[in-house]
Amino acid sequence: MNAQERADYFDTIYQQQDPFGYGTRWYESRKRDILLATLPRAGFARAWELGCSNGETTRGLAARCQTLLATDMSGEAVAQAAQRVGARSNVEIVQACHPQQWPHGSFDLIVVSEVGYYLQPDELKDLVERVEDSLTPEGLLVACHWKHAFEQAHQDGLAVHHCIGHLLSLPLAYRYEDNDFLLEAWTAHPLSVAQQEGLR
Repeated sequence: MNAQERADYFDTIYQQQDPFGYGTRWYESRKRDILLATLPRAGFARAWELGCSNGETTRGLAARCQTLLATDMSGEAVAQAAQRVGARSNVEIVQACHPQQWPHGSFDLIVVSEVGYYLQPDELKDLVERVEDSLTPEGLLVACHWKHAFEQAHQDGLAVHHCIGHLLSLPLAYRYEDNDFLLEAWTAHPLSVAQQEGLR
């Protein structure tokens, strides 16, 4: 699928409320909790969530960030995310297609969750390179993807993470993997929480 076909596909999907069960499935709730729990800082100044879908993870990130940009290529998803997030003044939700469109400025947290496998290989390469350029010197990139192949994916989540790790110049800070999804994070200064707090 090209970018327009993807946008049309997701607009159709999001004619349903919560089509992927983000708000109802324990699998999704658990994965979201793990992602948020692994973040090594209590708070972030400026964050960006690519592929915010209907805003379930956006709500959790909003509580940890001074400002949060959440983007999705589907106008229907953006509308659902805005409804879920409500009137939080620190969150901006925007319809945008990446890597074709790109926000200004830099971020100390960028979350790329469940989007990499929808991109063509050259698009994924472009996105990863631009994401690294958009991180602050202390910035953290978090990627989280379903590991198994499915019809709409150009590659599975393991291949997506292999591509990300290969293209980044940043060291891996941490990873979590189970039978279904892989979560990894990269930063120039991978200090543990204990190190940040002077415990070792």
